[in-house]
Amino acid sequence: MTGSEPASPYSSPASGIPAATPKATVSPTRSWWPGKLPWIIWALCLAGVVASHWLFGGFDRAVPNIFTLIMTFAAGVTLLTWFSASSAAPPMLRLALPIGVVAVVVGLVGALRIEETSGTLIPQFRFRWQPRHDESLAPMTVAVLPAGIDLVTTTPDDFPRFLGPLGVPAVPEPSIALAGDWSQDPPRLLWKRPIGAGWSAFAAVNGYAVTMEQRGAEELVTCYDVRTGEPGWSHAERTRHETILGGGGPRGTPTIHRGKVYALGAHGLLRCLDGATGALLWKFDIFAATKNSPDTDIAGVAWGRAASPLIVDDTVVVPLGGPPGGPYVTLAALRLDSGELVWKACERHVSYASPVLVELAGQRQIVSVNEASVTGHEPATGRVLWELDWPGSSSSSANTSQPSVIAGRQLLLTKGYGVGAALFEFPAQLASDTALGRGITELWRSNRVLRTKFTSVSIHNGHAYGLNDGILECVALSDGRSRWKKRGFEHGQTLLVSDRLLVLGEFGELAWVEASPEAYRERGRIQAVEGKTWNTVCLHGRMLLVRNSQESACWELTAKPGS
Repeated sequence: MTGSEPASPYSSPASGIPAATPKATVSPTRSWWPGKLPWIIWALCLAGVVASHWLFGGFDRAVPNIFTLIMTFAAGVTLLTWFSASSAAPPMLRLALPIGVVAVVVGLVGALRIEETSGTLIPQFRFRWQPRHDESLAPMTVAVLPAGIDLVTTTPDDFPRFLGPLGVPAVPEPSIALAGDWSQDPPRLLWKRPIGAGWSAFAAVNGYAVTMEQRGAEELVTCYDVRTGEPGWSHAERTRHETILGGGGPRGTPTIHRGKVYALGAHGLLRCLDGATGALLWKFDIFAATKNSPDTDIAGVAWGRAASPLIVDDTVVVPLGGPPGGPYVTLAALRLDSGELVWKACERHVSYASPVLVELAGQRQIVSVNEASVTGHEPATGRVLWELDWPGSSSSSANTSQPSVIAGRQLLLTKGYGVGAALFEFPAQLASDTALGRGITELWRSNRVLRTKFTSVSIHNGHAYGLNDGILECVALSDGRSRWKKRGFEHGQTLLVSDRLLVLGEFGELAWVEASPEAYRERGRIQAVEGKTWNTVCLHGRMLLVRNSQESACWELTAKPGS
């Protein structure tokens, strides 16, 4: 090295040995690859969703839907936490994005409300400042009908109570026979009009139909002309029942008897009205009689009183229940003309089913499906004749379906929430020990068929037809096995008319189906009403009355050629 050469920056002046090249300093960066814990959580969420649909999807589709919502929330929270704490995104973004997401969620929660849920608990949202449908309706105005309202005169085509004249979803052929096929001549719409909220159905006598509906703060019993849809009278009580899952308004269907209308509201008020004018004749407050109230009753009967009054001789029979924890009264009979108490019977809590008068085991009796049992009662005194265990809770897995008596000795029970159906056989005559369940034989039981969550079954030629967790199904009564299934109706309603089924889907579609065990055969379909439809149907001759919580309609069914 000469003196003129510049010294290397990497040489050691003392030793003349070049210094080692220093290693470049690498600044640490965050990896976009998450740690193991988030992956484990996401895998568990996905596995939980798949498992819930596999384990519960065939029994009650609401369960996997709820589980999917919970798992989706857990996965979303995990994603936001990982992004904020472990991702390689810029610090400002890692802070701003979770705050923004939380702000949006809080804003949506503040701006939206759950307006209603489907039968499988799929929610529908609405802005909080938008009024509910029934709150936006104009005040009820009634017309003076030309001939006056006559509910005393009866006809063979009358449909005077819940599910029809027989108390089960089946009616005989109307006086004018109905066409078996709608393809060439479908039903004709006579009228369609808005209606107040509620799951009450129509009952019809002599060309007039009554129902219950909620309009704002008032629970009404209303009467309409079947052919025109014009309201004839209404009677209002200032009370309102509403829950997120069940919606708002009354649930029970009125009963028409000898010119009077008997209606039980969601808050336990039984009214007897003059069928000609709607004037109040008497009322009976179930909550006052059982030392209960709307605020306490909702803890035990979460979705409101839904029973329809049963007329037995000179009494009207309704379930009573009681405050949370009891004491309970299963049934009470009141005098038709005064509402005076005649008898009270049994100590089982109530369900959402209605008492029904039947001939079973050689004896006329009232059958009541209760919260967790089924009982038979002597009509004159209410004395318990027999009792069967039937699982249920009126604040969760509720009993709503009506019992079906078959050939005088068999009793078919059905329900949703994964329970299914069971067929019992009674002795030819009831004995003293039948009250203890002796002599009653269980012929079969299945948790795979006839899971009738909000509906009841129709019986025809040894087969039961019903909605099995929303799937229309035909089941043989001989062995409890399904003969065929048809999806697409969800939690709607059925009515057997001679050898055909009227199947009203949860969202207002009406199908005309053969009641045959051979196969599903549809003979026509119309959109009867719009919106969620849990209400049962009413067939008054050829006039089919349908409604839900927003609108009502009357369709004239096609007559058979030459009839």
